[in-house]
Amino acid sequence: MNLRELVEKYRAAAGAFGRPLPLAAFALARPETERLFGVFDEDYHISRFFHLSLDPALQHSPDKVYQINGFAQSHVSIDAAIEEIL
Repeated sequence: MNLRELVEKYRAAAGAFGRPLPLAAFALARPETERLFGVFDEDYHISRFFHLSLDPALQHSPDKVYQINGFAQSHVSIDAAIEEIL
């Protein structure tokens, strides 16, 4: 999945930019989710628009928590300004 596809999927599922969306909502296999978000998280020009977070209520739910670059994460929100680089 490329960046444009990911952003389109995010907007469709979240309803609007800036809303936290569970990473599981992307319906990708765990390794693919962790790899994809890890790549975007490492890219400064992309990562500044992504906000990964861990919902404290999910920290003990391994099926809903992903390891993104060594950090437990469960949600992402994306800033509308990302459209500038699409």
